[in-house]
Amino acid sequence: MALRLLCAGLALLAMLQTRAQDSGPSLIRSPRLSRVPLQPNFQADQFQGKWYVVGLAGNAVQKETEDPLTMYSTTYQLREDGSYNVTSTLLRGQTCDHWIRTFVPSVRPGQFTLGSIKSYPGIQSYTVKVAATNYNQFAIVFFRKTSKNTEYFKTTLYGRTKELTPELKERFTNFAKSLGLTDDHIIFSVPIAAFLELMASSIFKNAV
Repeated sequence: MALRLLCAGLALLAMLQTRAQDSGPSLIRSPRLSRVPLQPNFQADQFQGKWYVVGLAGNAVQKETEDPLTMYSTTYQLREDGSYNVTSTLLRGQTCDHWIRTFVPSVRPGQFTLGSIKSYPGIQSYTVKVAATNYNQFAIVFFRKTSKNTEYFKTTLYGRTKELTPELKERFTNFAKSLGLTDDHIIFSVPIAAFLELMASSIFKNAV
């Protein structure tokens, strides 16, 4: 079980890096952390709980070549030391895989680093910033990692529910573009039921 969790975690962590390597050396440069906003007066206890990944944008994301992004969930569990146990649950084939890691608080509330980073081969640094949230509806979170001397960054739109308003999706899109990303680097996830329906429709069309 532990080996399965480790494999799932490493696979997800390497996903954006692999896509970037396939796309060549044209990665958009990561913004300075000082340019990325931080949620004022961040409340760690209110942020914890289950979030759905509604949107994703990053310098290694290419909308035109991506398969549909299946919606998955990430749960933040606050620990006594102020760090989070973070568990992502993803559908892989007919089974659910879980990726567990720890986010350790930085000097500024709402900013974190990856715990036990040495256990992740190739990862030199990993920073998380909660850019904006109202805690009960949405959150926009920025991630930046350095792997093998290359910087990758992404931002995620979280929702407490599987659906968010068009206004919140537009806000996320505008935020991603403020980081230097374009429409081609921004994708929105498909809920599991809709994803399975989409796949079934695709299989039917191919069969016909």
